[in-house]
Amino acid sequence: MPENDRDQTSRPDPDALLALAKQDRRGKLTLFLGAAPGVGKTYAMLMRARRLKEEGVDIVVGLVETHGRGETAALLEGLEVLPLRHVEHSGRTLQEFDIDAALARCPQVIVVDELAHTNLGDSRHPKRYQDIEELVDAGIDVWTAVNIQHLESLADVVAQIAGVAVRERIPDTVLKRADEVLLVDLPPAELIERLKEGKVYLPENASRAAERFFRLGNLTALRELALRRTADRVDDQMVDYLRQNAIEGSWAAGERLLVCIGPDLLSEKVVRTASRLASGLNADWIVVSVARADGDASTAAMRRLDATIRLAEQLGAETRRIVGSDFVEEILKLARREHATQIVIGAKRHRFPLLPFRRSLPDALVARASGIGIHLITDRNEPAPKPKRKHKRALPEGSGRALAIAASSAATATALGILIERFIVLQNISLLYLLAVLASAAYAGYVAAIAAALISVLAYNFFFIEPVGTVTVAEPHEVFALFTFLAAAILAGGLASRVREQAKTASRRAAATQALYDFSRKLSGTANAEDVLWAAVTQIQATLRRNAVLLLPAGGEIEPAAAWPPDTELGVSDMTAARWTFERNEAAGNATGTLPNSPFQFRPLRSPHGIVGVCGFLQDDKPLDISEERALAAILDQTAVAVDRARLSRESLDQAARLEGEKFRQALLSSISHDLRTPLATITGAVTSLRQLGERMPPESRDDLLKSIEEESGRLTRFVANLLDMTRVEAGTINARRDWVDVADVVHSAVERARTYFTGRVFETSIAADLPLIRGDSVLLGQVLFNLLDNANRFGGDEAISIYARREGDELVLSVTDLGKGIAPDDLDHVFDKFFRKGKPDGRSLGTGLGLSISKGFVEAMGGRIKAESPALKRRGTRISMRFPVARTGTADKGQE
Repeated sequence: MPENDRDQTSRPDPDALLALAKQDRRGKLTLFLGAAPGVGKTYAMLMRARRLKEEGVDIVVGLVETHGRGETAALLEGLEVLPLRHVEHSGRTLQEFDIDAALARCPQVIVVDELAHTNLGDSRHPKRYQDIEELVDAGIDVWTAVNIQHLESLADVVAQIAGVAVRERIPDTVLKRADEVLLVDLPPAELIERLKEGKVYLPENASRAAERFFRLGNLTALRELALRRTADRVDDQMVDYLRQNAIEGSWAAGERLLVCIGPDLLSEKVVRTASRLASGLNADWIVVSVARADGDASTAAMRRLDATIRLAEQLGAETRRIVGSDFVEEILKLARREHATQIVIGAKRHRFPLLPFRRSLPDALVARASGIGIHLITDRNEPAPKPKRKHKRALPEGSGRALAIAASSAATATALGILIERFIVLQNISLLYLLAVLASAAYAGYVAAIAAALISVLAYNFFFIEPVGTVTVAEPHEVFALFTFLAAAILAGGLASRVREQAKTASRRAAATQALYDFSRKLSGTANAEDVLWAAVTQIQATLRRNAVLLLPAGGEIEPAAAWPPDTELGVSDMTAARWTFERNEAAGNATGTLPNSPFQFRPLRSPHGIVGVCGFLQDDKPLDISEERALAAILDQTAVAVDRARLSRESLDQAARLEGEKFRQALLSSISHDLRTPLATITGAVTSLRQLGERMPPESRDDLLKSIEEESGRLTRFVANLLDMTRVEAGTINARRDWVDVADVVHSAVERARTYFTGRVFETSIAADLPLIRGDSVLLGQVLFNLLDNANRFGGDEAISIYARREGDELVLSVTDLGKGIAPDDLDHVFDKFFRKGKPDGRSLGTGLGLSISKGFVEAMGGRIKAESPALKRRGTRISMRFPVARTGTADKGQE
């Protein structure tokens, strides 16, 4: 093979490299694995810890259980031991590992013993292995110890070997995620000798342990399990190394298991066995449950199925739920789609042989599967069939009503038959009873159909078959007809009840689908995030019939945004669980592995762009059934998308606002650059001429240059003042005085100032004699009036500019009118906008476009109104009017004068 071809084909596995990159960002988990208590796991950890301490490594002891062993306790000397957390439990003070203290100390390595320990109720996590996972995620290396019997997949095997059920268990994924597994081994005979010497347990417990657990056969079997699991883990590490370094060689076989489970008791063993099989084959495995569309399994069965699925997920399986009528076809279809090489399924022993034309599910799979291995798992502990039951099975819920309907239907059919018999003799009177059976099935289900069939047979025999009035049958053909009728009635009743259950199931699903459709339509028409949250939280509460709350991030923290009922409150533990869900993207709270003491369960709202929020609902003793789980998942998905859409919409508006602001900034820079360059160029040219020519220039020319410098300097001063005033208007920092203002004086001062600046311009004033005083700021009002005169001078043509001041009711009206070209109707609404400038006939624009905007801000700051009108007079010109409220002298606020 050419070198370049080898380079293209022998590339590292991307998934393996990604897993390696993730390991670099987290701490390393070292697991000391033993076959049984007393082999020296804790002793080995502490010996290794002392060596690292001497080498200068920052290592501390978070928790160590010495179990009264003096030689183990002596190894703690010289090591830093973190203080434990004291917890009150059942009237006693107990000690627990303090994870918060460990995180605050943040050592390089920490020793935490007893990996399979169950924490007390007020702990953040129910199990210690979850505490250790949090430490590893925080970048701390952790050493811990566990015995092989605590692995979840081996719980049933250990129970068979040792005869003792192990209560403390950990998922097999903990062992798979360990970066290093150290097997601490001891021959069984030597371990038994240590037990007798009191080096494993205290003397009062040693004898009991030797009788029940520490037997040579038990320890040998457990030792084999530990050796096998360690070898499997070493093999996994070798395969990971080959993939990360693109080393060619022998690879594990590409086996893939499909595990079939149901709500029966055997499924738990099927999952555990499949986990061991997958571990031995180093294969991926999928656990699938198939249910009928009209299935109406009991609540206990559904809870058992949910528990089995959670167990499979803990053991590292991928889980699926399928709805279909043909179980065999659905299983084989999934097996072909997922390229499964082996199918694992439980096989029960039946109390009665099946009908010849009906096969069990395992037999049907064996008959129809082609090229796929079938593993049948049986339960050796399943009790043998018994001819008689010791306990009577309780009737299903609602059986009393069903029996009453069945009895009344059969009684009605009997009464109707007797009435008909009085008038006419019918040979097929049994059809009335068949009708009663169908009616019972339609109204009350299968139990009522069976009961109605049995009651109808007895009633038909007693009232209509010779000899009448007895339960005996005289003719043989009547016996055949009676049993045929019973079979037909049971069959028809079963079909009718099944149709009824299917109709009920379809109705429930249609209602759920309609509710989700209505919710989807409501969200599709909502762009506001607050409306989305309230619609979602009410939908969740209506679906689950439990208190619900939605939380969104705000200012770096997760905070409640909507709740239903509105008085729903979250405590400290609830908020801690919600923050955990948001930060870790995993469920927390009640019935989860994190902070289970919270009465709420929190789930993340996942969108294509990440976590957008958290949903919490009040979890009671009754867990969510499968229909509620599906509905909740659909609601959360739609809510996450809607919240994300609202966020994107808000960001789009913010972006548009930023673009608009950028547009204004560009206009401002353009205006500043133009309006500054022109006067500066004039001033610079005049100063240069004066310096270069000096006394050689005629006096008239020097005066003209000095005059131009003065005019352009004044223009610059006005321009800078306008910019400062506009900044004050936008910032809302204009503090207008509330003094008594004589408007006539302000008008005269502004006109005189304008005549100074705009020489040659004619100004006409008309001020009413009875003009009242107003409350305002004379300086601001003078600036406004001068801006209006400046604007009229620029665009008012060559005719005179008129200033009018008069009283209209309780208002003083002050207006400036020019007779120029006027303002187009479309521009009237924009003349007070920033940077709006009206062009001259030659296309050039004058001014900065800030004068009228500043005037509007000043007038409103003094409590007045300003308005532009065009045309003003003779179908041309522009009038800008200001209106101020007239102050009454008797009610004036003297304190502000």
